[in-house]
Amino acid sequence: MKPTLVMAAVPRELEILSHSLEGGCTGGQGVFPTIEGFLGETRLICCAGGVGKANAAAAAAALLERHRPGLVIVTGCGGAYPGSGLAVGDLAVASDELFADEGVATPSGWLDLKAMGLPLVTRRGRQYFNRIPLSRHGAEKAMQLAANHGVRLARGSFLTVSTCSGALSRGLELAQRYQAICENMEGAAVALVALRYGIPCLEIRGISNLVEDRDLARWDLPRAMETAQRFVLKIVEDLQRPSPRVDGSTPAVPEEPDHDPA
Repeated sequence: MKPTLVMAAVPRELEILSHSLEGGCTGGQGVFPTIEGFLGETRLICCAGGVGKANAAAAAAALLERHRPGLVIVTGCGGAYPGSGLAVGDLAVASDELFADEGVATPSGWLDLKAMGLPLVTRRGRQYFNRIPLSRHGAEKAMQLAANHGVRLARGSFLTVSTCSGALSRGLELAQRYQAICENMEGAAVALVALRYGIPCLEIRGISNLVEDRDLARWDLPRAMETAQRFVLKIVEDLQRPSPRVDGSTPAVPEEPDHDPA
């Protein structure tokens, strides 16, 4: 069975996962060290690649080249947008990821990469611009798993930003532009690399704060990190177990991202 790669920005977002591994040890060579071990029969590779898109993309490319995993899971914290219905401590799973900053600001308004004619990648004849697909199969199984365990989990579009939204006005602008539920600083970069390699990507984040006028007293990073990791543990145990079809056969986990961007 191919390993599962779990990526986050900082080590604290992987501590619980790392401590849950059987035979866990530091592995790999190079500038992106990993902690590797087994969770049941699944070989898990955990890496804190660093904050931001550049770190995330570099780490993802290095690790996918080295390990060729069957699944990439992105986890960590996220800020929930107004109107998302999310609260601090809730969980969110990405239906797709968007590069929110890539584009051009003009006197008549914002233009994205599609309007500029600049795709981030072309794969199998299809151009991908700001919106990057994530695994529909994985997200649907995560939603079912949450329902089975009574876990509050919302599904929707995530935004990856270089400048976090520390003002309600900015949060409203982005939420309305993209119809997104939360933001982060790495997810779209990992999703783009996974798309290039044809490897399914799933993203689960714990909500650490609401996107409002910045008030750190209202944040809860430890709770968001713990909630996300404990749910990822459930996913790793359950996600790659094939579900029986009506005819009794068992479909394999898809090797291609299976959610087409809108």
